[in-house]
Amino acid sequence: MDSLPVNRSSEKPAAVIFDVDGTLVDSVDLHARAWQEALADYGKQVSLADVRKQIGKGSDQLLPVFLSQTELERFGEPLEKYRGHLFRERYLARVRPFPKVRELFDRIRSDGIRIGLASSADREDLKYFERLTCIEDLLDQVTSSEDVQRSKPHPDLFAVALEALGRPDPECVLVVGDTPYDAEAAAKMRLRTIGMLSGGFPPKELEAAGCVALFRDPQDLYRRYPESPLAMLAVPIHRLQEAR
Repeated sequence: MDSLPVNRSSEKPAAVIFDVDGTLVDSVDLHARAWQEALADYGKQVSLADVRKQIGKGSDQLLPVFLSQTELERFGEPLEKYRGHLFRERYLARVRPFPKVRELFDRIRSDGIRIGLASSADREDLKYFERLTCIEDLLDQVTSSEDVQRSKPHPDLFAVALEALGRPDPECVLVVGDTPYDAEAAAKMRLRTIGMLSGGFPPKELEAAGCVALFRDPQDLYRRYPESPLAMLAVPIHRLQEAR
């Protein structure tokens, strides 16, 4: 596969906020299976493909796609808890980190850029993924579904993350995520998004949602770091050209 084109940003970010599932760890199919099984056990037969398209949203946004309002009121909460139990019992141990996550974070930190996580997962799963990817000591903040009322594509996760990072200028912050929901949520906070193809969404969908650059996975972003938006200088490009 040829390298994907990168739209260069004019400024080096002061912070980078990463999604986790599908971005740092290979878990999207496993989450989809857990949701499919949980829904089936509550009498809702849905295809794996249909569920997979919704991964990246929290349960507050995913369940209304498949349940009526009456069903949400009757068994939405117990279904959500049951899904979490299924995922941890049957699938969590099968999640694998994508290559070079630690190396990518080390590179970002060496450039003086702060790092945050903003995920629709809960705190328990996020802690596990931090250990799995060996990035616990490289994080400046972590935001989970338990910190907000609404998950992606609402911007709440990024709003909380920005506050925890000291409210940097949105122009100096990048988001890295694998779904259109990441890009849509980020755009509502005036944040630009680097899209990862590792979650399985087509490039055109990520671009349509607003991703300014696409990479295969963390390893690809690490390898191509010098040409990515992460490596842009703090001085706008036009000013550098004028100084020559």
